[in-house]
Amino acid sequence: NVLSLGQRVIPEEMAMKIVRVWLETSFEGGRHERRVAQLNAM
Repeated sequence: NVLSLGQRVIPEEMAMKIVRVWLETSFEGGRHERRVAQLNAM
């Protein structure tokens, strides 16, 4: 996954909170689960 935040738009404190939540959120699987499993098997 990729997370992109605009430096001029989002204050640093808010960006840090967003990144923290993004990193702590578990992968839910879904339609990409098969592809992720293939990458993990490499």
